[in-house]
Amino acid sequence: MSKPFKKEFPSVSERAYLGYKKYVHVYDIMSRDVLMISPNASMTKAAKVMGDRHVGSLVVVEKEKATGIVTERDLLSDVIAPGKDPKKVKVEDCMSKGLFTIRPIATAKEAAQEMMRKKGRLVVTEQDQVVGIVTAADLIKTLPETEEAGLVDEIMTKEVVTVKANETVASVARMMGKERIGSVLVEMEGVLKAIFTERDLLSNILAAGASTESPVSDFASSPLVTIPSGSSIQEAAKLMAKKHVRRLPVMEGDHLIGILTARDLVEAYSK
Repeated sequence: MSKPFKKEFPSVSERAYLGYKKYVHVYDIMSRDVLMISPNASMTKAAKVMGDRHVGSLVVVEKEKATGIVTERDLLSDVIAPGKDPKKVKVEDCMSKGLFTIRPIATAKEAAQEMMRKKGRLVVTEQDQVVGIVTAADLIKTLPETEEAGLVDEIMTKEVVTVKANETVASVARMMGKERIGSVLVEMEGVLKAIFTERDLLSNILAAGASTESPVSDFASSPLVTIPSGSSIQEAAKLMAKKHVRRLPVMEGDHLIGILTARDLVEAYSK
């Protein structure tokens, strides 16, 4: 029995729809719970909200209109690094004014390309309303489904910053802010055993009210989640998504040869 004509020869609109459904779109991966803050709030409050909710950014809203974004990197570079008191610094003094926006129907690939062009998180808007936010961590969830070729060795950062276990959180955070890096590896008894990140600073110290004069090893994440040299980009993306991490030290045997970040993966995906 012959197939129905419609199934054998789908309409133009049906073909377009099937083509559209082949791709992952922004609305499939975006975070819908967008946290907002006033520009007049203190950076202490911003740090507590980000730390308590385990997010790296807040959309700044004034008179019911989104006017900018403030991130964990802003806190590190503009407040912690210069030794300012976050209680006395307002969000408006650190935030990036304006938003990098994208529509929910854009593809994940388009979002990755836009993120690399703008070098920041993307706020998802529809009819001038904020409906979500897309981060590098959101985008890497789509990577295992792609056919992106390449090895982690080709895109990793080869210069890795390490610190001693007894260095204080305050000194490490200041260094991270000045160097504009999001993490350091922590050496314990001559062996790299942990990682300290911006998120550790936010969630485990600033939000919790812990002392920044404590040793960094008290708050670093351990054991290290690493990936072997020669692993594929897809393997790295799967591991990051499974372990809920955004950075993977790259190992060649017992030797550290680099570090791979979620942003490195997004940049590879965007090309």
